Amino acid sequence: MDIQNTSAIVTGAASGLGAATAAALAARGARVIGIDLSVDNAPDVDGVTYVAADVTDEAQVRSAVEAAVAAGPLRSVVSCAGVGPSARILGRKGVHDLGLYAKVIHVNLVGTFTVLAVAAEAIAATEPLEHGQRGVVVNTASIAAFDGQIGQVAYASSKGGVVGMTLPAARDLAQHGIRVNTIAPGIVDTPMLATVSEEIRAGLAQGVPFPQRLCGPDEFAQLVTMIIDHDYLNGETIRMDGALRMAPR
Repeated sequence: MDIQNTSAIVTGAASGLGAATAAALAARGARVIGIDLSVDNAPDVDGVTYVAADVTDEAQVRSAVEAAVAAGPLRSVVSCAGVGPSARILGRKGVHDLGLYAKVIHVNLVGTFTVLAVAAEAIAATEPLEHGQRGVVVNTASIAAFDGQIGQVAYASSKGGVVGMTLPAARDLAQHGIRVNTIAPGIVDTPMLATVSEEIRAGLAQGVPFPQRLCGPDEFAQLVTMIIDHDYLNGETIRMDGALRMAPR
């Protein structure tokens, strides 16, 4: 699918995976609406317009989708927004904070679904392209969906939900010409890793079979554009992890 002169939505666009993806889509000629909770420190990228919005708030998501439609036609949606706190079910301070568990599910899973559903409604109203296709949604899971480590029970649950909804979402939206795919990244060098020491970063890289390094956000963006280009790729979750299988801790 050609994205030039179309509009796209990217959530979590102010940094990390989302920022790299928004820049990559804009470089391909898309008019990008970049959504994040705060866009004050978002990078200045030609072709990217930032909108402060909470992906769990339907009204705010609808407003952002309307902005994309106005710049439209809306063809591409990429969900990168998410949170990843760590806590054990039974830790030193007692049982896992149930409110924290619910928040992770709400942001990572319900937020992803909200963006998917509201955006799909708008994409379904666009003129069909060749073979009836209208657009594509790319969601972000994690290898934690398959290899969740100690302390990742909330995060792994949320990302497992994203993986689980990929195929039924693709089947639901097939009649509207909308493809749905998911990327499950491994260890990506994002701002969340910026706070750890070089020793820890080196140790993480050594655990990857090949290539033995951290993944770059630009490589995630590259995979997103490939998925958009490849019209027959649908209902699939793609691990992007250098053959890494996470140990328990």
